[in-house]
Formats: sequence, structure tokens, C-alpha cells
Amino acid sequence: MNDAPRSSPQSPAQSGGPDQSGGPDQSGVPELSPQMQALLAPAIDSRSSWRELFILPLAAMFLAMLIGALIMIATSVAPATILLSFIAMADGSVGSLHAISETLTAAIPLVLAGLGIGLAFRAGLFNIGAEGQMVVGGLATAIASFAITGIPIWLHLPLVLAVGLCIGALYAAIAGLLKAATGAHEVISTIMLNLISFRLLDYMLRQPFIQKEGRSDPISKAVLDSAELPRILAFLDGNLRLHAGLFIMLAAVAVIYWLLFRSKLGFAFRISGENPGAARYAGIRAGLTVVLAMAIAGALAGLAGATQVSGVLGRATPGFTAGIGFDAIAVALLGRSHPVGILLAGLLFGALEAGGRQMQVDAGVSIDMIGIIQALIIIFVAAPLLVRRIFPPLFRERRQGGGSDG
Repeated sequence: MNDAPRSSPQSPAQSGGPDQSGGPDQSGVPELSPQMQALLAPAIDSRSSWRELFILPLAAMFLAMLIGALIMIATSVAPATILLSFIAMADGSVGSLHAISETLTAAIPLVLAGLGIGLAFRAGLFNIGAEGQMVVGGLATAIASFAITGIPIWLHLPLVLAVGLCIGALYAAIAGLLKAATGAHEVISTIMLNLISFRLLDYMLRQPFIQKEGRSDPISKAVLDSAELPRILAFLDGNLRLHAGLFIMLAAVAVIYWLLFRSKLGFAFRISGENPGAARYAGIRAGLTVVLAMAIAGALAGLAGATQVSGVLGRATPGFTAGIGFDAIAVALLGRSHPVGILLAGLLFGALEAGGRQMQVDAGVSIDMIGIIQALIIIFVAAPLLVRRIFPPLFRERRQGGGSDG
């Protein structure tokens, strides 16, 4: 095998400086300018970018909580009640083993769907259809769970999860194919696919082979025990709902990180999202990249629906996704479309959901306040310059180009 160096004989220094043209070297691989290399590097490659990934969301959360408190004051909520509500929120999210279990249980589908949306963002696609992909993935998982019988759990459980994953991928690939073949914008097509999935769910749940016997309302048969994700803390307390989907979520974060920052396909996704012209010059097939990115995004959303049905609900019902696919868009934005950031953002939103219920019980504050706080967090994350102006000492370092992976 030829071990000759891949770079050209004349170094950039010898030729009078770095090549900014982006032209190919002697190996035929296009050289990228330092600016493009910086764009394609992971978002946590320096101290300043770690601040971008972690400090910015934390500052946004602080501002959102502060404005939330001001809103409660404006609606005649006593300061003592406001303090009690925030204490109750913390207690309901991390204050006990049950609270931690509920936080992690709520975070699992948010992180899985958020990973899919974040991957699509990296590829320059806005996948609004995670909710619909969760619906079809979860419905397919429910059907497969009771339609396939007589096999052990070690085979049945992976099979039904794979069914949900594949159906979600196929459903999202429709939008990718439409964009690649006709130029139809993925936002429009995924919104329409969402609506189709909702009506499809209502229709399918009334079919005799799916609807639970003796029920007139649309509800599926129960998931068989061999297709249920086991609860990993049941030996401590049977009421703890945290299930093995936690390990699936963590594995998905690792796989998507590797895919985006260690694989050729991930490079194609990122360069297509950051600079489509450079992607075309590099010989990347734009249509295939769009279809694959949407399919993988849909697979993750379908897996989110599968874990929700198999691990939490035990059946499919109208609205069983409860808007998780739409919340996952906020999770992907808050996590800056980075797998690690999405994991942390999903845990934060899971904590807000679990803590919000406790806040309503202990302090009597409407759970709608959680929705307001979530919306404010996203507003501040979407306006990073505003956050930097408010907290200048936290963002003094300027981001430098380049950097290593991960």
C-alpha cells in the first residue's frame, strides 16, 4: 500500500499562505478553509465553546426563572409562594429517588426525539415531524407487541423496538424523498405528515384487530409482558417508572455523536448543512444526504415513541405522545444540536416536567407556568447576544476557529 503523504509537496507556508480556495489536493480530496473547518468541528472543542454549550443555556434558564417569578408577582402571587413553588419544583425533579426516576423517565423520549431533530438541523433540515414519527413508531410498536406472540423477551423486545424505529424512519423518509425529488420544503411536508399520523392513529385504534376487546373508545390492546421495557428500579420500589429505555437513550447519544463527528456520513451531513456549495464541490450527493438524514431523524423519533409505549404507557391511545415531539424541537435548540447538549437539555426539560407537577401540588401554582418558563428559555437561547449583553463576564472569551473533535 502506498504510504506517500496525501498533502501536496509544497506546504501552505511555502506557497505564500494557506489555500483559501477550497480546491482539491493531489489526493483528490477537497481542502477546506480554516473557516469551514471551524464550522464543521464539534461544538465543545474549546473553553469558549464549552461555555457556549453549557453556560448559555444555564444563563437562559436563570433569566427565564427570574421573568417567571416577575409574572407570578404581577398576577398577585405572594413572594413566599413563589419561593415555595421553586423549592417544590426542585424537590419534584431531584429531591428524592422517585423524583429522579420521574425526571429521567420524562427525559428519555425527549432526548431520543431531540437527537433526531438535532441531526436534521446539522444537515440543514428542519424536521417538524418528530411528533408524527413518534405516533407511527409507537403505534407500530404496540401492534407488533401483541400481534407477535410465543417468543421470549430477549427476542420479542428488541423486535418490537426495531419495528418502531424502522416505521419512524420510513415515515420521515417520505419528507426526504419529496424534498430530494421535487424540492418540497420539509417543514410543510412534515407538518402535513403530522396531521396524517394523528388521523391514522384514530382510524387504526378502532380496527377490531387493534382495539381492546370490550371497549368502544379508541384504545389498543395491552403490550405483552415479553415486549415491555423492564423497570430498572423495581427491586427498590414497584412504583418507580424508570425503565431500560435509559440505556437506549445513552447509547443513542453515543452513536449519534460518533455518527456526526467520527464518520464520513456525519461529515456529509454537517458540510451539507453548513455549506451546500462546498458539499456539491466535494461530490456529496445532496438528494441521498437529505433522505438519509431524514430517515435517521425519523428512526430516532420512532424509537422515542416505541420506548414510550413499551416502557411507560403499555398501549397506544389517542394523543399518547402528548406533544413530546414538539417539545423535542426546543430540546434540540437548547442543546445547540449537539448530542451532549441535547442530553443535558432533555434532562432539564424532564426535570421541569416532573418538578412542575410537584409545584402545582405544593404551591398551588398553575403548571402552565412551566410552559412559560420553557418558552422563555428557548427565547433567550435563540437570542445569545442578548444573554451575553446581560452577563458579559461569562462570555469574555471569543471563540477561536478550528479545534479537535469532541
